[in-house]
Amino acid sequence: MHEPLIGVTTYLEPAARWGVWELPAAVLPSAYPRLVQRSGGLAALLPPDDPERAAAVVDRLDGLVIAGGADVDPGLYGAERDFRTGPPAHERDAWELALLRAAMEAGTPVLGICRGMQLLNVALGGTLTQHLDGHTGPFGKAGVLGEHPVAPVPGTLYASLVPEDASVPTYHHQAVERLAPGLVASAHAADGTVEAVELPGAQWVLGVQWHPEMGDDLRIMRALVAAVRARRGPSDAAAPTRRSPSGV
Repeated sequence: MHEPLIGVTTYLEPAARWGVWELPAAVLPSAYPRLVQRSGGLAALLPPDDPERAAAVVDRLDGLVIAGGADVDPGLYGAERDFRTGPPAHERDAWELALLRAAMEAGTPVLGICRGMQLLNVALGGTLTQHLDGHTGPFGKAGVLGEHPVAPVPGTLYASLVPEDASVPTYHHQAVERLAPGLVASAHAADGTVEAVELPGAQWVLGVQWHPEMGDDLRIMRALVAAVRARRGPSDAAAPTRRSPSGV
């Protein structure tokens, strides 16, 4: 019985340094693959590639995670760039949009994390708020995660996974503005910011605005793995996943 293969998208940086080398690199914080592994899956990193190859890649995956990262190009949702919006990552935008569309067509379970949730909303026809305050680290300090409570919307997939208000690790300055047709909001912050979205129906599609890979709660990633197993069939759906030392 094989562990599910979960693809996770990566950054593409013009220069990264290790040892004596400084070269262009596809990089991803190790917390992402660790979260997949701790939840019972195998992680496959998906650096930006030719969008024409996306369907072939998705065909070999059991599940897809669109990771956090750079701001989505506002041109993709018909907006002018705000001066506070970060530099575009055109190659990554095109690749991840192609992966999302291929996964939707194939019925592959999808989890979007931070940028991934925002891109999911854009891919389905929604828009983003290009800047808001209060969701980055303490006092907006760069590179430091913040934390705030998130309230589930009763009756949603997310609420079935995390039925209580939960404090989540967060770092973002953009958010959903107009929700895409077909998506529903399944969690909110105290200020009303949409913190989770999902696509009702047979396919498992969930996006969260925070960074579950930076916390100890495995429920969301375990749910993705469970959705993959259920899609494979009853015998695989019953397979156990690894438990963390805390049993979360």
